[in-house]
Amino acid sequence: MQRLMSLQVLWGIRKSYHGFHPAPWYLCCRSLSGAGTLRWNDYDRPKEFNFASDVLDYWTQMEQEGKRGPNPALWWVNNQGDEVKWSFREMTDLSRRAANVFTQTCGLQQGDRLALVLPRVPEWWLVVIGCIRAGIIFMPGTTQMKAKDILYRLQVSKAQGIMTTDTLAPEVDSLVSECPALKTKLLVSDHSRHGWLDFRSLIKSASPDHTCIKSKTLDPMAIFFTSGTTGFPKMAKHSHGLALRSFLPSCRKCLQLKTSDVLWSISDPGWILAVLGCLFEPWTSGSTLFIHHLPQFDPKVIQETLFKYPITQCLAAPAVYRMILQQIPTSLRFPALEHCITGGEALLPEEQEEWRRRTGVLLYEVYGQSETGISCGTLRGMKIKPGSMGISIPPFDIQIIDEKGNILPLNTEGNIGIRIKPTKPIGLFMCYEDNPVKTAEVECGDFYNTGDRATMDEEGYIWFLGRNDDIINSSGYRIGPAEVENALAEHPAVAESAVVSSPDPIRKEVVKAFIVLTPEFLSHDQDQLTQELQQHVKSVTAPYKYPRKVEFVPELPKTITGKIKRSELRKKEFGQL
Repeated sequence: MQRLMSLQVLWGIRKSYHGFHPAPWYLCCRSLSGAGTLRWNDYDRPKEFNFASDVLDYWTQMEQEGKRGPNPALWWVNNQGDEVKWSFREMTDLSRRAANVFTQTCGLQQGDRLALVLPRVPEWWLVVIGCIRAGIIFMPGTTQMKAKDILYRLQVSKAQGIMTTDTLAPEVDSLVSECPALKTKLLVSDHSRHGWLDFRSLIKSASPDHTCIKSKTLDPMAIFFTSGTTGFPKMAKHSHGLALRSFLPSCRKCLQLKTSDVLWSISDPGWILAVLGCLFEPWTSGSTLFIHHLPQFDPKVIQETLFKYPITQCLAAPAVYRMILQQIPTSLRFPALEHCITGGEALLPEEQEEWRRRTGVLLYEVYGQSETGISCGTLRGMKIKPGSMGISIPPFDIQIIDEKGNILPLNTEGNIGIRIKPTKPIGLFMCYEDNPVKTAEVECGDFYNTGDRATMDEEGYIWFLGRNDDIINSSGYRIGPAEVENALAEHPAVAESAVVSSPDPIRKEVVKAFIVLTPEFLSHDQDQLTQELQQHVKSVTAPYKYPRKVEFVPELPKTITGKIKRSELRKKEFGQL
C-alpha cells in the first residue's frame, strides 16, 4: 500500500472519515437516457464503436462542461480505510497513460493479447480501458488460479503480455519458459521484481496524450475463459459490440441507472460479470462504480459496507444475499439501497421473499453466460415471478428449443436458445477462439444453444432448470437440481443445499443432496433427519425427485463470488477427484 499512497496527488486517494458525510451528490445532470443516447436503437449496428472514446470520454466532456455532478466515476475502498476516488476526467487521463504504457513501453500492438490476473485493485480498471483505447485484447482471470491454470491460458491464447501481483508473479516465472509468445510482464505491487515492469511507476511517468483507435464494432475486444465444467475452459471471444449492448435502450431498462446512482457489483474481476456490472453498465449511465477490495468473501463486511456507504444498487450472486440473511437475524434496512440484482445460479423463491421482507428492497434476477453477457432478466419495475429469470432482453431473442433447434411449445422443457440467424445479435460472443468444432457444436439450427435447460411461460418468463450436464436422468426421469434445492429450502433444517447426480447400479443415476444444516438442527440424529427431509421433498414436489442419497457437510465448495461448484461435487461422486 506504500507505493499506492505515494501516488496520492495523481490519483486523489483519501483516507476515509468515521461515518459518511454526503456531499451534494444528487445535483446530477442529464444521463445517457436523455438526448445523448438516441444515437442507436436496439437493433442498430454502427460500423465503429469504442467504449473509451464513445462513452468514457463523453462523460469526461460532460464533467468539463459542468453538466454532471461532482460524484466520482470510480470509488474504491478497502478494510484499512483507504479510498480512491477518480472522476471521469481522471479515468480518461490515467487510461490514456495506460494505453501508452502498453504500446510505447511494452511494444504491444492492436490485436495483441494481455492476460489480466488482478484482484479488485484500481489498476484493473485502468488496464481494461487502456486496452480498449489501444485495441489490445484483454483476457481477465481470477487470482484463485494456480500455475497450471495460468500456463494453460497463456499457451492456448498465445498471450503477448500478462499483468498480475507479486503473489502470482513467482508462479508465472516458473512457467514463462514454456510460453514463447509472452514478451512482457507487468507487476502491480508495492515492491519491484526482477524481470517485471512496475506498472504504477510507468503510469506515473507516461504521457496522458493518446489517440484512441477507431475500432469497428465487430473487432475483437476481450476473451473470457469459460468455467470448464465440461473439459478444458474455452476462449469465448467478444467484440466491442459487448460494450455497445450496454448502451442499447432495452438493456438500459434492466438497471435503469442514473448519474446519481452508486452501483456495487460484487463479482470476481476474472469473470464477464465484472466487465459488465463493474464497468460497462455503470459508466454507460454516468453512474458511480463502487468497489470494495474484499480480498476474502465476507458477508459481514458486505453487510457493513451497505450500511456505511451510499450504495443505491447492488449486483451479487444469490449466495451473497443468502449469507447476509443467515448472519443477521433482525431487520436489514440499508439507508441508501434501492435496487438489488442477482444472477449466476438459481435463486430460491423463499430467499427472494425473505430479502424483500427484511430489507424492504425487491430482488431481481438476471441470467447470462461468458458467451452472452446478461441475456435475460426481470427488468426493474417489472412484475417479479419468484423462481423465474425474467424475459429475454433485446436484441436477444430467446426461445426454448429442442436438440435440432426447433422452437418448443410453451411450458415445455428444452434448451435455452438465442437466435443467431439471419443476423447474430450485438453482444453475443464471436466464437470459441481457435476451436471451430466447439463453435459449431453450439450452433443449433437458427439458434445458439446455451446448454442450459428451462421452460417458458405464456408471458415469456423463463424458468431455469439446470445445465444440460447438471440435469439428473434417473430411471428415465429428468430432474433439475434447482427443483430439489427449492423443495429442501422450505425445511427449517436446511441452511444450504447442492443437488447433483450420483451413480446407482439400478437407476444409473439418482439424486444426491449435500446439505448444510441450520445451527438448531446440528445435534439431530442424521439418519432420522435424512428420512424426514426425503419425505418433505416428496410432499412438496413430484415424489420421483426426492434425494435417495443425503450427505450432511459443514460447507459447500464455492467460487470466490459465492457460486456453488456443483461440478466439483459431481466429480467427487463419480470418482474423478
